[in-house]
Amino acid sequence: MMKHYTYSFNTHQPMADVFAHLLDVRRWWSGLYEEKITGSSQQLNDEFSFAAGAGIHESRQRLIELVPDVRIVWLVTMSKLTFLSDPTEWEGTRIRFDLSASGGGTHVTFVHEGLVPRLPCYDQCSNAWEQYLRKLEDSLNNK
Repeated sequence: MMKHYTYSFNTHQPMADVFAHLLDVRRWWSGLYEEKITGSSQQLNDEFSFAAGAGIHESRQRLIELVPDVRIVWLVTMSKLTFLSDPTEWEGTRIRFDLSASGGGTHVTFVHEGLVPRLPCYDQCSNAWEQYLRKLEDSLNNK
């Protein structure tokens, strides 16, 4: 069984509020590495592009699953991670948030399906994800 990168946390925020926050990718996937996000992620098949670190990381994501207040899944349709020997390593992976009720708030689980320990990107990418997700967790818990 593959162990995909996973990060979970609880917040006092209601599921609907967390869901809306996550759909606005600029609110949580930015602010660490001079990122630029273009496009949209509100409806199925919407696409957005992410670029960080002056050409170090570029990717395009398409919203492929949307279950209101419960699940968001993006498919990575293009990746250019210039620090890797295979800059397309993220292509075909999925970035997913699952939400569930927890003690009057929300339990949030993030999974990057396909980002597994055997990949060259795993250490650097999981470290970056953890920074973004801790920032997201802090922002939701300090509202």
